[in-house]
Amino acid sequence: MVQYKSFEVAEVNLTYSPSYKIADRPKISTSKEAYDLVLAQWDLNKINLLEEFKVLLLNRGNRVLGFINISQGGITGTVADPKLIFVAALKAAASYIILAHNHPSENLKASAEDLRLTKKLVEAGKLLDILVMDHLIITKEGYSSFCDEGLI
Repeated sequence: MVQYKSFEVAEVNLTYSPSYKIADRPKISTSKEAYDLVLAQWDLNKINLLEEFKVLLLNRGNRVLGFINISQGGITGTVADPKLIFVAALKAAASYIILAHNHPSENLKASAEDLRLTKKLVEAGKLLDILVMDHLIITKEGYSSFCDEGLI
């Protein structure tokens, strides 16, 4: 039988001290406001070339805490890893998230995979008390909102 030495566990301290005033951050109240903010962060030279997945991180007052690029794929898809999405939300102390990805085809209709992933992320968010407020499919010309369409 192998004997193992016991290990001490270091104390972990959680702190959160942003270097900005939260009142100075944009407040998101509509899907159009979320779309405008997300589109302003997008590299428009790539929006019709390859699919990307990004997330807006919000506090309980719907103020934007941050914006994160989750993945960049090819012409027909990209991988959005739930672990990366929620580790970012947890690190930012986010209460809400808004998912966003583009369709280079400019088709604003959600695919079966889009619907499956959104459902998975909504369920994961419930476990962590992080609400998925919306999922936007965007193009240069417009967007569709899962929330507005009753899909969330």
